[in-house]
Amino acid sequence: MAKDDIVPPRAPTLGIALTPVILTLLLLGLQLFYFDDFTPHIPLAIGLAITGVVGLYLGHSWPSMENGVFRVINVSLPSVSVLIVVGMIIGVWIASGTVPTLIYYGLIILSPQIFLAAAMIMCAVVSLSLGTSWGTIGTIGLALMGIGAGFDVPMYWTAGAVVSGAFFGDKISPLSDTTNLAPAVTATNLFDHIRNMMPTTVPAMLIALAIYVWAGYNMVDGGGASFESINAITSTLNDNFMISPWLLVPALLVIALAVMKKPPIPSLFAGVIVGGLMAIIAQGATLHDVFGFANSGYSIETGVAEIDSLLNRGGVQSMMWTISLILIALGFGGALERTGCLQTIIEAILSKVHSFAGVQTSAIGTSMATNLVAGDPYLSIALPGRMYSPVYRGMGYSTLNLSRAVEEGGTLMSPLIPWNAGGAFVISALGLGIAGGNLENLLYIPLAFACWMAPVIGILYAWTGMFSPRASEAELQDWRDNDRQVTDLSQYGYDDPLDGVRAGPVPAE
Repeated sequence: MAKDDIVPPRAPTLGIALTPVILTLLLLGLQLFYFDDFTPHIPLAIGLAITGVVGLYLGHSWPSMENGVFRVINVSLPSVSVLIVVGMIIGVWIASGTVPTLIYYGLIILSPQIFLAAAMIMCAVVSLSLGTSWGTIGTIGLALMGIGAGFDVPMYWTAGAVVSGAFFGDKISPLSDTTNLAPAVTATNLFDHIRNMMPTTVPAMLIALAIYVWAGYNMVDGGGASFESINAITSTLNDNFMISPWLLVPALLVIALAVMKKPPIPSLFAGVIVGGLMAIIAQGATLHDVFGFANSGYSIETGVAEIDSLLNRGGVQSMMWTISLILIALGFGGALERTGCLQTIIEAILSKVHSFAGVQTSAIGTSMATNLVAGDPYLSIALPGRMYSPVYRGMGYSTLNLSRAVEEGGTLMSPLIPWNAGGAFVISALGLGIAGGNLENLLYIPLAFACWMAPVIGILYAWTGMFSPRASEAELQDWRDNDRQVTDLSQYGYDDPLDGVRAGPVPAE
């Protein structure tokens, strides 16, 4: 019998709960800014160890904490699986000529002035269809990075536009796991949740679109691009690959399967298989070559630096740095949740806010902070969603406000935190080179305008009362009939959303 079953562990005080969080953030800052080394694995691992010591002090058994760590990791394994398949896609689609063809036609069809705006729109459409920001970034996003290089657009600008579009689609796609998780933890309807996100999502996207159009016409070189560079890239691609519209079939197949609402992992893997066949038929690769591309990535020396730096990538092994970071970050987040540290911090916040505007702002901020500390977009949605639901009920506000808040603080902030699962993937898949110390590319974070503008707009709505729906009669009746929300979270690996959380109403202001 576990120790926890004999003597219940103590709840941490706020000071104890903050200890592992603050120490870990200090270690991350030391590694990133003092040592100028972006390898956050060890600081996060030490943070996990510190949290374990805190848990033992509070009376938790090691098996209990271990279970909490592995539960959170287990919840995110489907996304890790997507990452592995995307690694295969990157290597195989480069070898098949799919990515080179996308770059080639993009350089011919698009103009530098509209490139950033077009990149955001393309990624938004594909992500909405696929229901996965990661799949979009690892496929279309990678090709757009090559097109941007041909137009002499700084890669952090291109990455910002790609991230803005990809996570916009992920946020409102009914096929997205996070879009389904947010209403699940707050007991709201999926499509009502998507509709309620439009008042923040649409303005954020329009503002971002306007900025990207402005930037396209006002780059340092006056909006022009080096035609010599474009010609060098297109001619080199022609010399080294067969370029044909037929080579876009793998990408079109994946999008078609997504539109048909097929599961994302089999759909993406179908793209790997078809891409492999294209590499054999069109580019003369052998089956053994394809296996190598899928595992270790593609390698080529063309003599053109822009092409070599872009196309020498991909494969499952290229994702191991990212996967190891994600697993450690998730373990840290799971330990913080199991020891009660995150719950104590959230309850301290809730004790200080007494208005709807304050609660809505706190819910968004808590999701952001959980993303920052725990490194897990799922936990940043599930934990605040569970903790804040009774507060909204007590105030008589619809929990649609909460589901929007945790999406904006959870889904949209994930790619903007380098050691978060989302941020680590963006950096790896787009080849931003942060791990090599090129911290300039972190500028993609403020340039991903749609991601951080949506929560800002959401906070403005909360303080003005706009687009902040009160509970409907149907919701009120449901709350009268059930003193606990009935939500099946087993598919996400979570318990009942109000387990361990006060279920009684909080008095309205």
